[in-house]
Order: sequence, then structure tokens, then C-alpha cells
Amino acid sequence: MRAGRPQVKQDRAVRTRRAILEAAAVVFEDRGYDAAKLTDIVSLAKVTKGALYFHFESKEHLAQAVIEAQVSMHAPLAPQEFKAQEFVDVGMVFSHRLRYDVLMRGSARLTLEHNGRELDRAAPYLGWIDLHTALMAEAKERGELHPHVDPSAAARLVVGAFAGLNVMSQTLGLDLDREVSALYASVMPGLVVPAVAERLDTAPGRGARALHDADEACRCDGSAAQPPAPREPVAAAPAH
Repeated sequence: MRAGRPQVKQDRAVRTRRAILEAAAVVFEDRGYDAAKLTDIVSLAKVTKGALYFHFESKEHLAQAVIEAQVSMHAPLAPQEFKAQEFVDVGMVFSHRLRYDVLMRGSARLTLEHNGRELDRAAPYLGWIDLHTALMAEAKERGELHPHVDPSAAARLVVGAFAGLNVMSQTLGLDLDREVSALYASVMPGLVVPAVAERLDTAPGRGARALHDADEACRCDGSAAQPPAPREPVAAAPAH
């Protein structure tokens, strides 16, 4: 019995930290960094101030953790036939998660707003660029890209375009999933060879389908999958 107590305490600490992060994300998304109050975050998370300060030494530290969550909590996705498809899936999954994941939405708000100048907003951009560059580099090694394509430049282009579409979609009330789908449908033929481009799934709903594939892969290999977050029904894959 005693041997299991440290694990129980560790699990409780992980749950408490997650609850604080999610509560903070809700408050930051709703009010922005400057107007957010730790008392409201504590109340929403149903924890004590002592518990909050045990995990996060200040509002700045807490906000930074929320910002960095969008990359650090990116779950591995199921391997695809083409690395270019995995490149697409990263963005489509993030677009899908922004619909239901409060932590991702709060992180995106903090990354894009101008308040809280002491926060390091470069971290998520650099993290996404590194992840996309690695996938594009593998795609190039496999012969999936046009010879002239620079993996790093392609990564910066897509990450920057995604950020812009996110802001525009919020401002105009557009469906981000459809806007990101259109981005990949337009950009990918200029990056990958025709034989790959014609087999990529860039249709709306690809994020949900990719998450479904990842869940199925976890079940098949016996991996311990994370508890599934609420998501929309998986749409049928488009015919090519």
C-alpha cells in the first residue's frame, strides 16, 4: 500500500496542474493577459492559492506555461504513407483542437495578443516551425518534394499563414477548419510532386480523421492512449 502512495500523489499533482492550466486558459481567452486575475483562476480550477503557487510562481509563469502547451501537448499522430500528409495533419489537427480544447484556445489568444510584453511568444512559433521543418526534411529525403523546395522556408510559410488565418477567422467569424483546408489545398501542390499531391487529404474534417486514426493505432498496438477529448463526429474520407 505504501509503495503506491507516491504514485497517487504524483497523479494528483498532474491532475491539479492540468486543472489550473485549463482554468487559466479559460480566463486568459475570455479576458486577455492583463485583465486576468489569479483569484478567478483559482476559483474556476477549484484549488487553493497555495496549490497554484506550488505549480506556478506567478501569473507570468502560468501564462507562459499556457502559451507553450500548444506545442508541448501536441500528441503524436499515426504515421502516414507520405510525410507530406503528416505535415498537413499537424495543422489540421491543431485547427480541429481549437474548436473544443480550451487550453489550445487560451494559448492561441495569449500568443497572438500584444499585452503582457514580458511573455515569450516566440516559443510556440519556433516549436511549430521546428516540427514542420523536420517533417518537410523527411519528405524531401523520400522524394516527395519538388527539388527547389526549402523545408525550413515551407515550414515558416505555413506556420505564418496559419497564424494569420486564425486571427482573420476570429475577426470575421469564419470556419477556421475550412480556411486551413483551403490553405493546404492551395499550397501543397507547389511543394510536393504531383504523384503525392493528388493523394493528400486536405479536406475539411481531416483533423478529426487524423485523431481518429491515432486513437485506432493506440488501440491496435496496446499503447496507453490519452482519454479522448470531446470531438465532432468523424467525417468520411474524401474520394480521390
